[in-house]
Amino acid sequence: MPGARPLVSDADRERLVALLREHYAAGLFGLDELDRRVGTVLGAQFLDEAAAAVADLPAAPPRTAAGSAAPRRPRRRRGHAHADQPASGWVPTSERFRDPSTSMIMRVWVDPADQSRHYVPEPDP
Repeated sequence: MPGARPLVSDADRERLVALLREHYAAGLFGLDELDRRVGTVLGAQFLDEAAAAVADLPAAPPRTAAGSAAPRRPRRRRGHAHADQPASGWVPTSERFRDPSTSMIMRVWVDPADQSRHYVPEPDP
């Protein structure tokens, strides 16, 4: 069903809250802002609502005053990636294009945890 908004799962919530904690630990915002953002994630029904809590944050938490990087998950690969289906936690964008190699309509999805972009075939109408 095109245009359906994916529901947020418990795994999505856990991943987004962990990302918020990393940014809080790096000093990007205070405890009140962390509480507000976590409340947004926990109160969201749809994935795009939950992802809004991290949408304005950099992909990786900023470096701490001591110069060491806050811990983060390693990226699997750089750049864009094709996928058969969107992974849990990916947020759909309004971007679509025709893949020149397959002539399929592809939708662009973004992983809010690392801002990586993924191309997923659109279902036939």
